Amino acid sequence: MKRFWEPDELADHFTLTDTDWDLIANKTEETRLGFAVLLKYLPYEGSFPKQTADVPPAVIAHIATQVEVAAEKFVSYAFSGRTHRDHRSQIRTALHYRPSTEQDLRDLSAWLVTQIRPEDHYTDAAKEAGLERLHTLRIEPPSPKQVRRALKSAAHTMEEQLAASVSERLTPPIRQALDDLLRTTIRQVDDDATDSDEVADDTGEDAIEPAPAPKERRTSLLYELKRDPGRASLKSILREVDRLQVIRRVDLPAAPVHDLDHTVLQALRQRVFTEEPFELRRHPAALRHLMLTAFCWLRGQDITDNLIEQLNQIVYKIGAKATKKADTDLIKAVKRVRGKTTILRQIAQQSLERPHEDVEQVVYPAAGGKQVLEAVVAELAALESYDEQVQQTIRSSYASHYRRMVPPILRMLTFRSNNEAYRPVIQAIELLQKYADVAGDYPYFAEEESIPLTDVVPEGWMSLVKNEHGRVNRIAYEICALKALRDKLRCKEIWVEGALRYRNPEEDLPKDFDDRREEYYQALKQPLDADAFIQQIQAEMRRWLSTLDRGLSKNAAVRISNQRGGWIHLTPFTPLPAPPHLAALKGALLDRWSVISLLDMLKETDLRVGITTEFHTSTAREHLDRTTLQRRLLLCFYGLGTNTGLKRVCAGTPDEQHKDLAYVRRRFIVRDHLRNSIGKVVNALFETRLPQIWGEGSTACASDSKLFGAWDQNLMTDWHPRHRAAGVKIYWHVDKKAACIYSQLKHPFASEVAAMMEGLLHHNTTMTVERNYVDTHGQSEIAFGFCHVLGFKLMPRFKAIHRQKLYRPDRDNRTAYSKLQPILQRPINWERIRRQYDQIIKYATALRLRTAETDAILRRFSRRNFQHPTFKALIELGRAIKTIFICQYLHSEDLRREIHEGLQVVENWNGTNDFIFYGKGRAFSTNKPGDMEVSMLCLHLLQLCMVYINTLLIQEILSEPEWANRLTAADLRALTPLIYNHVNPYGLFLLDLTQRLPLKAMPLAA
Repeated sequence: MKRFWEPDELADHFTLTDTDWDLIANKTEETRLGFAVLLKYLPYEGSFPKQTADVPPAVIAHIATQVEVAAEKFVSYAFSGRTHRDHRSQIRTALHYRPSTEQDLRDLSAWLVTQIRPEDHYTDAAKEAGLERLHTLRIEPPSPKQVRRALKSAAHTMEEQLAASVSERLTPPIRQALDDLLRTTIRQVDDDATDSDEVADDTGEDAIEPAPAPKERRTSLLYELKRDPGRASLKSILREVDRLQVIRRVDLPAAPVHDLDHTVLQALRQRVFTEEPFELRRHPAALRHLMLTAFCWLRGQDITDNLIEQLNQIVYKIGAKATKKADTDLIKAVKRVRGKTTILRQIAQQSLERPHEDVEQVVYPAAGGKQVLEAVVAELAALESYDEQVQQTIRSSYASHYRRMVPPILRMLTFRSNNEAYRPVIQAIELLQKYADVAGDYPYFAEEESIPLTDVVPEGWMSLVKNEHGRVNRIAYEICALKALRDKLRCKEIWVEGALRYRNPEEDLPKDFDDRREEYYQALKQPLDADAFIQQIQAEMRRWLSTLDRGLSKNAAVRISNQRGGWIHLTPFTPLPAPPHLAALKGALLDRWSVISLLDMLKETDLRVGITTEFHTSTAREHLDRTTLQRRLLLCFYGLGTNTGLKRVCAGTPDEQHKDLAYVRRRFIVRDHLRNSIGKVVNALFETRLPQIWGEGSTACASDSKLFGAWDQNLMTDWHPRHRAAGVKIYWHVDKKAACIYSQLKHPFASEVAAMMEGLLHHNTTMTVERNYVDTHGQSEIAFGFCHVLGFKLMPRFKAIHRQKLYRPDRDNRTAYSKLQPILQRPINWERIRRQYDQIIKYATALRLRTAETDAILRRFSRRNFQHPTFKALIELGRAIKTIFICQYLHSEDLRREIHEGLQVVENWNGTNDFIFYGKGRAFSTNKPGDMEVSMLCLHLLQLCMVYINTLLIQEILSEPEWANRLTAADLRALTPLIYNHVNPYGLFLLDLTQRLPLKAMPLAA
């Protein structure tokens, strides 16, 4: 039951009726209150509470007032014994409820199979639907174990039906090809660093030294398909091409699983990844073929996406390395001459004054000598030839190394576009595919070829591409075509058949939008009429521009000048005084509980919240008893979350072996289960917080990223120039009291705007996010536009506030807002928004429903695709919303301070990462992005458990009389559970002088 209630909600659901009073009349004190609570709890929840903590304090207080019993007496009500059983029996009879039976469970399973969608069987939606069904029938739900059994039975039946349906679409040769994937034969296996199955196991342990040559090993084609691609290199590209060819040889129909949701396919694919070939062969043929079909379908999309990423990386690296080399050569070759303007003025002045004298007597002395003039000439000549040098370096690098990587990729990919304007790029790639097998000894294309140059070859490259005889150089043309292809792929104007992230962008949008338009508008709480939408924004713009303009004379912190075409001068706010009693509170925690093991914090959270109940095997059978599984899961969370690895954890727990933990890691710990457990802890944290200490439920969070070191033989890791290190980025969403609601593993150059919106939309917690604080990197005009439509208020802290501009709401009265004139720009183009309003809502709905990855949808709206009409409309909308926010930001110091405090919380969260994730140099020691994500989620879970336990510890301290009124407003403002001076993450250090290492006898020390 939810913890926070409005007064009208309490009155609607928990007000006693005349019939209720007839049942309560003969009861007194805590028995009276307890009976009344049970009586009103059952119709709302469909079950009885199991303990006092199940009932929110607000509900107890509301009912206690009616029955005239002190709310505190509810603690004395016994939830066991004959009295409690009698109360439940009376209430069942009065409300016509009954306990469930085995037949009810069978009926429930059958109902779930027929009434809910297949994808709901793999989420909590099935459980919610089942409990709601029992509630409707007035049947008390059985034990969690029985509910889980009914759900598994329904899911198993559903899978059998799906398997029969898909099997009918597969011909006998296809079924045989699927079974051949499981056949084991002697194969050569490369034990290189790109394949963490061989180098580093699922536990993130240290790497084994790579073998000098491939080994022969009995393995299957399925094993080869499961392996990761590695970084962009000829070897990894050829391996990915081979894997894609294996999948294409299966010759699946065009859409064997077209009617199945992506959630179903992902669940089936995860089972194939988890199970060994001999286990897959045990399944009934139809189910086995369904699982392998889902695996091949999704794996083919993954490999296609990987090949595109590798192609993009090749093109990027060619240009980046050439630019870096040209910069280095320029610095070496040129001695920069300072004061060239002064030298030019002196030469001109002397030349005018002494026009008839020799150059050596006039110009050389004015310039400071002949050597200075030579240096100036050399510098300017080098600058003029800079672009040419970059082009020559790119051409040389591509021809000697990178060119051989391109044909294997182009042979496997089919490029398409929905816009005829990009047809020349498609034709250029088709020409490259045609000449892929032509020997490099032929430097030019055939004269009769129709070669598109417009929109493919930039003007600066034309001299290299086309010679004086009109012949087109193949190498230079290939470079230009690949660059053009990369630009259009990244904004999805060109897409690839068989891909997922780079698929047809029309498939990213909801297909039923036209049929359910009104429903989707209502879900976003936006008007159907574009004019009404625009008028709301215009009114807000006028209001806040006027507010800022009128208040500027009284706003001592803000000044607007004409400097550099309009400049905002913002004085930093004065730091608040340090809270006086928080140091004493931390000392009290240390005195009361001394140093607490982080592992004990994890264990206590599990015992209170039930983290490990979310973890079940993805395979058909589960043999471990829950107690053993619980212990091993907690040890795995600890080993992965601290980055110490499972072997080190086993060293301190002699009862557990590494192979047992590795088994649990492989079979039970997957991304979705971890996210569910994280959501469970966050929700428990929200329910645990006392409003008088932490304030009412927060609707604001802050988001930011942090770079973590990682092995680089994969497509996720990259060098980040700002951090001057290679790694991956983790993006966090943290509320104002240190509850992290979402985390994401991202490429270092991935869009922070997309990561920000992903977390706001798809965190699986009960928090309602209305405001989000970000740094400069997390905002853009596109982000402002989408956040407004989706119902979030984006609140960035601008690094370069002085350069920000405001836009006008109207074309008339250009003299309005006189004090803001230096920073006012043109009026907003409302007509663009009006024409594209329906498309804006359609894309926002796609983000909300997650019809595709957030990053894939937002990729359409990049600067490379500025001509897209919806992009132009979103830019105008974003500028309008950004203008409103900047006015609020400049007008209110309280708002600026609120944003700063929110971002301080997420920065503290980032700092605490180093305390917990301390193993192996705080770097991910694996090349598998999937394993990196699991380690990240375990870190998230561990840190969240620490916050949860700290919240309980602080609340217990503050409940004592000497602390009751001690904290001031400043203390409560700065109070955070994200503290760790009393936490030990390192384990136990035991010293036993009687225990010796098993070494050969040596002389003892004197």
